[in-house]
Amino acid sequence: MRYMQLDTPSVIIDREIMMSNLDRMQSYADSRQVALRPHTKTHKIPQIARMQELRGARGITVAKVGEAEVMAEHGLRDIFIANEIVGEAKFRRIIKLMESGVHLTFGLDSVEQAALIQNAFRDSGHKAQTIVEIEVGENRSGMIEETEFRDLLNYVRTQAPDIAITGVFSHDGSSYNAKDLAECRQIHLDAQVRTLRFAQIARTMGFEMETVSIGSTPSLLQDFPILEGVTEIRPGTYALMDASMASVHGSLDMCAATVLATVISRPTSERVILDVGAKGITMQTRRVGITAVEGMGIIKQFPDVHIFDVFDEHAIIYSKKFRDAVRVGDKVEIIPVHVCPMMNLHEEVYMVSNGEVVEVCPIAGRGRLR
Repeated sequence: MRYMQLDTPSVIIDREIMMSNLDRMQSYADSRQVALRPHTKTHKIPQIARMQELRGARGITVAKVGEAEVMAEHGLRDIFIANEIVGEAKFRRIIKLMESGVHLTFGLDSVEQAALIQNAFRDSGHKAQTIVEIEVGENRSGMIEETEFRDLLNYVRTQAPDIAITGVFSHDGSSYNAKDLAECRQIHLDAQVRTLRFAQIARTMGFEMETVSIGSTPSLLQDFPILEGVTEIRPGTYALMDASMASVHGSLDMCAATVLATVISRPTSERVILDVGAKGITMQTRRVGITAVEGMGIIKQFPDVHIFDVFDEHAIIYSKKFRDAVRVGDKVEIIPVHVCPMMNLHEEVYMVSNGEVVEVCPIAGRGRLR
């Protein structure tokens, strides 16, 4: 089937572009002698995760226990949940995954959380495998003060025998807002230095730091150095890319995922309406720094045309050039501003090659928010 004949809105993934993206990042990791553990929250598709592992990825990263369960159901056995897990029900699910043979680790960043983990894993017959998150400038989760980090290590060593701390990890998400590539590089280096500093503190206290994990797609798209002591990188968006990552890259040629949409109205001499809106491409924007992109999506066939606004089921475009070039019933492809939440809005993707649909893949991790 020629994919432009599909009903809309539909998510399209160009297989060749995606494969090239996967190969490029694996080569980047190999050349720097670090493991690649891709974050699958971008695509949420076990088939793509397996492609990443077949190319050499050590394992995968997810954001939620539910995503880990989906990936495990499809044969992925080495999974890191890059998030702080809290809640008895979630801990029981993690233990069940471990009992099924999955090597599963998850994030930790406080004594308070460690106490909950210890209580849940006591008498379970399993030891919680955790990696401590270090805050490196994103103003999100993660440890900030070295004294609190030492307190956590002491607590685990003296009061939490059912917890193993096997490393540290960080996410330099502030790189998305870097004003230019020079600042992005500095954020990337500073984040590594800080993460390595905490790893060294843990070693001086007798903890083996098997894993020192870093990364975000903007900084790992560049030829920036990976410092000695870092053991793995965790980019996610690189697999499919999007309009904001294209701003970093400087081209749309790595954008593998699009939303196929139909022109349903041309009500004025410059306004065009498409049949997908916030429920299909999200309302997210990126307006600052190296990831800045105009509007809420770029039209692939008209790269100078962007979506001005969205309603629930409508995308609004103002462009006389575009309006004159299309007719009601024509189909176009939208390159989303942020591909990760967009993928969570759809049930399946159409993998295409040379214009033909070659595979339909369920987005099995969709909606697994718990």
